[in-house]
Amino acid sequence: MTPPFQVLWLALAYSIGAFPTGYLMGKWLKGIDIREHGSGNPGATNVFRTVGKGAGIATLLIDFLKGYLPVLITMHFSPQSAVFASLIGLATISGHNWSFWLRFNGGKGVATSAGVFMALLPLPTVISIIVFALAFWISKHVSIGSMAGAMSQPLAAWILKSNGYLNFLSLACAMLIVVMHRKNIVRLMRDEEHKISGDKNKNP
Repeated sequence: MTPPFQVLWLALAYSIGAFPTGYLMGKWLKGIDIREHGSGNPGATNVFRTVGKGAGIATLLIDFLKGYLPVLITMHFSPQSAVFASLIGLATISGHNWSFWLRFNGGKGVATSAGVFMALLPLPTVISIIVFALAFWISKHVSIGSMAGAMSQPLAAWILKSNGYLNFLSLACAMLIVVMHRKNIVRLMRDEEHKISGDKNKNP
């Protein structure tokens, strides 16, 4: 794959990641700007609470596929370019987190990152999803589940002896997810973080 085509592919990956799924769910199904409701975040959790369960699940799946498909397609057409496939993954995560459609704001990158690493590191990602489910089930906080799942990813990758650069990439993305949850961390420390079963108008 030539450098000009790589640049074009990266731009396309960013554009796919930037597709504002949650924002459009709010507009299409309820005629609202999701950023003005609930937590103000256009991610799946806020859509689930504000728009409805079906919309939240659809947002989760679409955001996952935004990360999974571009990386999978890249690996199919350029099987020897694992590093470039990783860059494609970073581009989609960047697009989701800083979407040009939303004035370079966006979600927290959990579902899209899961999609990226399901293509790059399937087994560690499955383990991280299990950790997410357990942490969420115990705490009833999506934010705790998301951060626990994210941080378990690089640990699982290291234990399973994945490629060094993928371990580093996994750790970097996990740390980014934690940083994107900084407001949730503050609310957790203040015991102000609302559980998924709470009032749908509260912050998730």
